[in-house]
Amino acid sequence: MKKVGVALLGVGTVGGGTYTILKNMRETFKEKYQLDIEVLHVIDKNIKRTNELGIDPKIVSTDIDNVVNNKDIDIVCEFFGGIEPAKSFIIKSLKAGKSVVTANKEMFAKSWLELEKAAKEGNSGLYFEATSVGGVPIVRVLNESMQGNEILSIQGIFNGTTNYILSKMIDDGLEYETVLKEAQDLGYAEADPTADVEGYDSMYKLSILSTLAFGKRVPIEKIYREGITKITKVDIEYGKKFGYTLKLLATAQIVDGKLEARVHPTFIKNQNPLASVKGSFNAVLLKGDNVGDIMLYGRGAGALPTGSAIVSDIIYAAQQTKHKLIGFSEDKFFDDDSFAKDFSCEYFIRMNVVDKPGVLAKITKVLGENNVSINSMEQTAQDGNADLIFMIHKTPESLVKKSIAEIKKIDVVNSVDSVIRVM
Repeated sequence: MKKVGVALLGVGTVGGGTYTILKNMRETFKEKYQLDIEVLHVIDKNIKRTNELGIDPKIVSTDIDNVVNNKDIDIVCEFFGGIEPAKSFIIKSLKAGKSVVTANKEMFAKSWLELEKAAKEGNSGLYFEATSVGGVPIVRVLNESMQGNEILSIQGIFNGTTNYILSKMIDDGLEYETVLKEAQDLGYAEADPTADVEGYDSMYKLSILSTLAFGKRVPIEKIYREGITKITKVDIEYGKKFGYTLKLLATAQIVDGKLEARVHPTFIKNQNPLASVKGSFNAVLLKGDNVGDIMLYGRGAGALPTGSAIVSDIIYAAQQTKHKLIGFSEDKFFDDDSFAKDFSCEYFIRMNVVDKPGVLAKITKVLGENNVSINSMEQTAQDGNADLIFMIHKTPESLVKKSIAEIKKIDVVNSVDSVIRVM
């Protein structure tokens, strides 16, 4: 029986869920994996929380040296979130020869190279399944199950908060602000929801997963990001009429030898398997050149789903005789010329105009001069004004943006209210 000592850095939602799983399943792990996994130390200043979890006060402190200097601790699990002190504590642990398991997607996406360097120095392991899509085992799939393929694309719904909000807007016909407040009241959204609703959380995850998928580092600075805060129920209702569902979609793909990496609201056809992913659930759709499409679906957040990913990494790390790292080097980076400067897709455009003869001609003239082709158009008139809805054929983003800038200058155009990409 192999003894495995674990330290937990923080026992908030995910850390507490991890502690609960380790405690409740200790005997199961002994029987199934011949591993006696024991939490030997907890770093947390919230004594009330540690008491609620039933953690022995003797193993609780706020000093990382109590972890680093304990030779019986093999694996350190970090749950602090943010950059510091998480990053410093992890690097110190790695250099001391402790393997690290983390769910901290922001810190990991921004500091991956530094963490790998520290892991190499300490001959320790670095495991991060829980950084991306919660309890869905996508990291292990990319690392160990897709060797017979070149990954052509990775797409998905990576954030449960935004998916819950959009699902409620679609199903109940509510405005964004109303659903956001409800999500905050239910604990699905933070008091400051910026990281989720502005797409940062999905961007961090896409950076990590696209790096694994394509074998070269994809920094967050190269990912286009747009959130859901400007989405209205009017857009969603028009989308329904055209047979589309709205999702905050993360996409990375190689097109004409260039990498496109982007996070933004996207209308997807109702037949797309991602359209059926509702509530706080997440999903990832991989396309391999040999296997075709693979979809993974599950809970993207929460104490026990994310805790299950952490525990999976703990067990996996404990079973390794030699830890494997990604091994970044200069030839494992996408250089600036490798990233697409533009990308093409279909578009949904909604604008409000003065309802009078000649308006449509002025708008279509601008679109035509910029080689933007209209697939279909609808008009709804009321009180001397009209909503115009255009569905645009596949067009480079740069031409659409140029057209919109020119259309906004037309005197009979009151506003361009929405420009949403369509897949």
